[in-house]
Amino acid sequence: MRRQRITALLAGVALMAIGSVAAKAEDSITVASWGGAYQDAQRVSFFEPTAKALGITIKEDTTNGLDDVRLQVAGNAVKWDLVELGSDECARGTKEGLFEKLDYSVIKSDGIPAKLVHDDWIGITYYSVVLIYRTDKYGDNGPKTWADFWNVEKFPGKRALGNFATETLTVAALADGVPPDKVYPLDIDRAFKSLEKIKPSVSAWWTSGGQAMQMVKDGEVDMASIWNGRASVLVGSGAPVHFTYDQGAFQADCMVIPKGAKNKDLAMKALAMFLQPDIQANLPMHIANGPVNVKAFEIGKIPADKLPDIVSSPENVKKQVLIDPDFWAEHMVEVQERFNNFLQE
Repeated sequence: MRRQRITALLAGVALMAIGSVAAKAEDSITVASWGGAYQDAQRVSFFEPTAKALGITIKEDTTNGLDDVRLQVAGNAVKWDLVELGSDECARGTKEGLFEKLDYSVIKSDGIPAKLVHDDWIGITYYSVVLIYRTDKYGDNGPKTWADFWNVEKFPGKRALGNFATETLTVAALADGVPPDKVYPLDIDRAFKSLEKIKPSVSAWWTSGGQAMQMVKDGEVDMASIWNGRASVLVGSGAPVHFTYDQGAFQADCMVIPKGAKNKDLAMKALAMFLQPDIQANLPMHIANGPVNVKAFEIGKIPADKLPDIVSSPENVKKQVLIDPDFWAEHMVEVQERFNNFLQE
């Protein structure tokens, strides 16, 4: 009888151990990002190293933005644990109470700009809107600033701008001579007046990075605003184009934990890993987006000769204007409506 009890006890312990291992093996979170080459780069740079370090599984999905999070939270059907959004969307989502509070005893925000560190969201990567032009049209003396882009007499040619109020009104302010450190808070009326001056010379208002890239590549336009990642692809393909980060409209994506996420604590630990300098430094090896943690540039992992090409390197940050997410959280709805009406006039 005693032997039977011991055997049963040992069997119970073994089952508990197996159950514990199984439970650990099932630890997982789901991260939703933008898909495509960008998410491929995130997988190699962020997700896989974090999953290995924490001993978890990171599942992936794609999102179209804040509306998706809003629907899940409102329907009490949250299926994502971490979601990447634009920083203006994060600021708006805060006002709607859509996100869990972040635990900054777990997440270390050292090295991340204060404007991108909030109670319930934090910056994750950078990208920028830059001016690109075809060198077979202008040679080495193409437009260097947004004022040049606006100067149709000195630089005749077909132009394209993005169909996005945040980015295009920012560069319109720069074109009108607003100093970079005075762009925000944005003088909306002045920016629209500036945009009115160039509107007759704009051949297209692009709505996707692929569209902007294709128009420049095919010579449908001679100059354009474009996301730096697409610009880098064009340069790498050998297209006759040139761009710099001078006067770039610099912006951040952010990450949030949706209100009601099922694996909040584990998501917090994963997010903390994504933001570590060593993990952040992986990103520019795979995509043109840049680290948000400035310490990623201090640990020696990124080769010095690659720094001039990285959108968020210390030198390139100095040349650009950060699109203010808090400003757009306050003004996005009415300004986007005004912008849409402006394009239809």
